[in-house]
Amino acid sequence: MEPVRGKRILVTGVTGWVAGPLAASLAADGNTVFGAARFRDPEQRRPWIDRGVTPVSIDLENDRLDEVPDELDLVLHFAVAKSSDFEQAFASNAEGSANLMQVAAERSDAMTFFHCSSTAVYAPHDHDPRKETDLLGDSHRPMPGMPTYSISKIAGEVLVKHTAKRLGVPTVIARLNVPYGDTYGWMLFHLMMMERNIPVPVHVDQPTSYTPIHADDIARSIPHLLSFASTPAEIVNWGGDQVVSIEDWCEEMGRLTGLVPSFNPTTATIAAIVPDLEKLHSSGFRSSVDWRDGIRRQIATSRPELLKN
Repeated sequence: MEPVRGKRILVTGVTGWVAGPLAASLAADGNTVFGAARFRDPEQRRPWIDRGVTPVSIDLENDRLDEVPDELDLVLHFAVAKSSDFEQAFASNAEGSANLMQVAAERSDAMTFFHCSSTAVYAPHDHDPRKETDLLGDSHRPMPGMPTYSISKIAGEVLVKHTAKRLGVPTVIARLNVPYGDTYGWMLFHLMMMERNIPVPVHVDQPTSYTPIHADDIARSIPHLLSFASTPAEIVNWGGDQVVSIEDWCEEMGRLTGLVPSFNPTTATIAAIVPDLEKLHSSGFRSSVDWRDGIRRQIATSRPELLKN
């Protein structure tokens, strides 16, 4: 599928893990890219200008959207609030997402909306792959510091679907599993725990499995996901092709570094959530970065001093 080129694109949450590298990649591919975040300090904008991304300041929680550009072709909405306060989480993740679509649609003749949701919306069911039509639930409540995450992401999906239908905006909602890249990811936190001999939390119902997807494949998958955009909105699971557990990637990091992982089986963490990717695969997308290669690249880039070779 052809890459996205020659478009006016707003990418929200640009200071986050996933949206930042994606915005820079889209700018390098010849798109006019606007990167949105709060940008409370004007100096925070300069690095994005240097990467070819025009920074704009928005605040979803407080409905401050005056810098949303005109005549957009595409909105890639990644901004998310991980607040322990339900009112703040709903204001940002649900109401803010709907308000963003409304404002962008009013300022554009024709626009497609991409909403990044999460497989956190699923109720875990042992290790069975979760289809887009499967039962939703509060999977992240056991995780310390994330009591609102699953519920506010579900609320966000509901309001995005409603707004897309009301305004007639072609929309896709992509439920992302575990993203990682050369400079970011859950794995790096686990690596730091291994350095300090801190047991890594895993769920008592082991293995604690997911389908991690590398930043390279995140960028490659965007045109495939956009092919599902429609009115009413379409929901698609989003992840890599390989099922990998926390236990797997910690053992692999141990092999590469000589550090020895230890694990703390507990119910106070997220259970395994493996998305069924049949719908994504129907677009022709398959992930290309093997998870072991991705882990090596991550350590080589972010913590090269730890590699044994």
